[in-house]
Parts: sequence; C-alpha cells; structure tokens
Amino acid sequence: MLAVTRKSAKQSGRLGAVKDDLQVLLALCVARLRGQYRDISPKALLSIVAGLVYFLTPVDAIPDWVLGVGLIDDLGVLAWVLKTWSAEIDAFRHWREAQTPEVSASLERIPVREEVIDEVL
Repeated sequence: MLAVTRKSAKQSGRLGAVKDDLQVLLALCVARLRGQYRDISPKALLSIVAGLVYFLTPVDAIPDWVLGVGLIDDLGVLAWVLKTWSAEIDAFRHWREAQTPEVSASLERIPVREEVIDEVL
C-alpha cells in the first residue's frame, strides 16, 4: 500500500481524477486490513488488490517508463475495477463519510509493517 501511495504521488499530475479514486481504494484496503470495514465481498476485495498490484508493478502491458502512454494500461485496469465494483466502493465511501474525523484520518494513513502484524495477530 505504501508503494502504491508513493507511485501515485510521483504520477500525481498524470493521474487526474483517478487520484481520488485511488485513495478510496487504498483507504478501503486499510479499513479492511484493520478490521474496521468488512462489508465487501471477497471477490471485490481480491479485484481491488489485484488492480492496485497491477498499478504498482512496473512490468505490465505498457511499461510505465514509456512517456505519455505508460500509465494508460494501469488507468484502464483501475477504471475497470472502479466500474465493476462501483456499488461496493460507493458503499465504502458512504461508510467512511459516516465515521468520526479520527477514523477517517486513520484510513488515510498507511499502516507500517509492525502495525499490520499487531492488527492481524
């Protein structure tokens, strides 16, 4: 998740409107990992994680280093994930909006490895 955050920060200008959606996907993964949000199907969660991994992976259909078009396939995969699972992603958005400011802020913070281990155990 941290690597996806770093890549999206580097590509911020080229991501456009997808940047906000990418942050929602990351927040959803953080909330699920922490056990705060469980109202998502395993298939949707797997698709979201796979889409984020594809976004992160430098070896894909169009390499990221190809200027001007390197992110097209990454954005296409993210767009597919967002469209296919829009109902579940929108449900998470509504859930997140109903949370306290502290919980909402914690979802924007990517957990470090030690936090993940503590939360899983």
